[in-house]
Amino acid sequence: MLCGAGAPGDAAGGARACARGFTAAARLREGGRRARARAAGAGSPERPAVAAKPDVSAKMAGRTMQAARCPTDELSLTNCAVVNEKDFQPGQHVIVRTSPNHRYTFTLRTHPSVVPGSIAFSLPQRKWAGLSIGQEIEVSLYTFDKAKQCIGTMTIEIDFLQKKSIDSNPYDTDKMAAEFIQQFNNQAFSVGQQLVFSFNEKLFGLLVKDIEAMDPSILKGEPATGKRQKIEVGLVVGNSQVAFEKAENSSLNLIGKAKTKENRQSIINPDWNFEKMGIGGLDKEFSDIFRRAFASRVFPPEIVEQMGCKHVKGILLYGPPGCGKTLLARQIGKMLNAREPKVVNGPEILNKYVGESEANIRKLFADAEEEQRRLGANSGLHIIIFDEIDAICKQRGSMAGSTGVHDTVVNQLLSKIDGVEQLNNILVIGMTNRPDLIDEALLRPGRLEVKMEIGLPDEKGRLQILHIHTARMRGHQLLSADVDIKELAVETKNFSGAELEGLVRAAQSTAMNRHIKASTKVEVDMEKAESLQVTRGDFLASLENDIKPAFGTNQEDYASYIMNGIIKWGDPVTRVLEDGELLVQQTKNSDRTPLVSVLLEGPPHSGKTALAAKIAEESNFPFIKICSPDKMIGFSETAKCQAMKKIFDDAYKSQLSCVVVDDIERLLDYVPIGPRFSNLVLQALLVLLKKAPPQGRKLLIIGTTSRKDVLQEMEMLNAFSTTIHVPNIATGEQLLEALELLGNFKDKERTTISQQVKGKKVWIGIKKLLMLIEMSLQLHRRNSGLFTPVPTAPSFEACRSVINLMPFVHVG
Repeated sequence: MLCGAGAPGDAAGGARACARGFTAAARLREGGRRARARAAGAGSPERPAVAAKPDVSAKMAGRTMQAARCPTDELSLTNCAVVNEKDFQPGQHVIVRTSPNHRYTFTLRTHPSVVPGSIAFSLPQRKWAGLSIGQEIEVSLYTFDKAKQCIGTMTIEIDFLQKKSIDSNPYDTDKMAAEFIQQFNNQAFSVGQQLVFSFNEKLFGLLVKDIEAMDPSILKGEPATGKRQKIEVGLVVGNSQVAFEKAENSSLNLIGKAKTKENRQSIINPDWNFEKMGIGGLDKEFSDIFRRAFASRVFPPEIVEQMGCKHVKGILLYGPPGCGKTLLARQIGKMLNAREPKVVNGPEILNKYVGESEANIRKLFADAEEEQRRLGANSGLHIIIFDEIDAICKQRGSMAGSTGVHDTVVNQLLSKIDGVEQLNNILVIGMTNRPDLIDEALLRPGRLEVKMEIGLPDEKGRLQILHIHTARMRGHQLLSADVDIKELAVETKNFSGAELEGLVRAAQSTAMNRHIKASTKVEVDMEKAESLQVTRGDFLASLENDIKPAFGTNQEDYASYIMNGIIKWGDPVTRVLEDGELLVQQTKNSDRTPLVSVLLEGPPHSGKTALAAKIAEESNFPFIKICSPDKMIGFSETAKCQAMKKIFDDAYKSQLSCVVVDDIERLLDYVPIGPRFSNLVLQALLVLLKKAPPQGRKLLIIGTTSRKDVLQEMEMLNAFSTTIHVPNIATGEQLLEALELLGNFKDKERTTISQQVKGKKVWIGIKKLLMLIEMSLQLHRRNSGLFTPVPTAPSFEACRSVINLMPFVHVG
């Protein structure tokens, strides 16, 4: 301990302790040398040493004295030079001249052990003034001009004196300032002066950085005028103000108002630009992330401390693949004035050796822990990015096996982010497209508390992304003038950022392919290559043939259900389509009903699935999926539930979605013998039909069934907003209308059939009718031996019994 290492009165021991302390405070000495050079004009003969004017204020001529060690440790902490009372009186001030251009001002104390003719200095004083023991110096009395040299404000740099005494405890600068004024009242201080300060049984090294004289009006008892002058030497008085400034790279934790405002480096990189970094369509998401995770880090630490605010330690980015989660996390690291982020692919953490996986987690946080121990609240920000975090943070207890390695990895990560020893200098960013798999303890506030969905970009976002990916082509005039980026943004509904980038690449490859010579070897036509441009046609061709959105509408998915078109054989079909259009408009425009569901029920072969597919197609929703039992053949009950849940989860990612749940009784494995059905699938489907989509998303569900009575018993009809009946063809007139629309019969044949069915009751589904027409055509070809394009009325009548069609009956 400096100046207290030996027993009281042991001057040699105190000097040795001072030497050890100031060896540890090397940067203070360096700062002192710079300030001393500025104050004393070292190496510059024309500049005075300090602002004092000894020739004017000195009461007597200087006398030669010898420099000596401070006699006691207690006196070393007073910042006073010590003399014998025969030479000077205590409380007087002197100027010590070590050379013609080097003068230093001290306040005096007396002690009988000091030899007359000697003046004793502490180690900090000797280092500041460049004195050696036994050196002869000129000492003269100095009187302060209190009208000009009373200290109004003094800025002092402070740090721990010894490394072994470093701690992270907060030190109140208001109390330190009051203690400083009490200890050093009526003492002289100069810019660049070094001294030792004792506070709360801790020793601190101080360096005077700046002194301002007190406003003369205050000394006269008048209101302050605000006029203050910089001075090189001054006198501390009772109402002097002291401001403490933490030394560079110091771990000292200063609180209170009596400290300078540090020149803090902004946490945000000044040349950061969101679009230049290659991120588009995420303006809202980024503003939310900034508000939650970075706003508190922009403010000065003292304000954050006064508010009792804790920084956010974790962010979870989730959403469909290709929407920019990894890119956003990487660019957040570049945006911040922080260390290079540590990027970890989730599976890389796992190791075949016992305990190594947990050790890998600890290594990621080691730098942050060491810096927080060393610098405390002043530690810089450490960013750790986990890609595919669901690989290592699954729900504990969900993994099979006896090792439990996944559980211990999760436990280790939980304790590091927010455990007993809390780290306040970390930001963990996790990314996944399966947030449902992550252990819930990791998602609580204090850990990954900011959960941000990075979804499919809207039209404005797609426009930004396309601008980013076509910027270089525009800059080099390689993008044709007929390319309208706004048009492409409209046409690429439900495209992710990665798919938009792929679209641009596909258009570029299409354009380049035009300039490749088709010969025995592949070569580029250099004459045409110089005029290479990517045109609107290249983009449209790529949209048509190359790039399809994973969360968009796959026309092939529902085209097979309406390959024969929609036969509007009567008002019942028209009403179904009109009601479907009304529900589509309600889904689009209503803010009160984000979930609309309709059940199309009717007898088998009445065309329910085709009508549902037609309504979905004409809705022009960016996301259309058909949940059909033919895609789940052989699935277990659990697998069926997961497949249905995935379809609905994907639908929630789009702003407008339509899901067709086809042939519900087949999905439920219903058979009348028993009866038997899958209750697990039933309950899952009931939940999905009633679950409202997330905020800002809208969903239309169209179900089809041939067993309304069964769904009624299962209480499933109540899960739909409305039910629409799809009937069979019921009258001869409707049958004739269907035959005319299909155009399979000549007028003569239709007249013959009309005579048979007019005014009679008919009961035939549109699918059965199509089958009947095709069978009659094949029968006529077989009997006539001719490959005719149309069937005949006799063949039509002959085939009715083959497909078990009920005989025509007179109405009434």
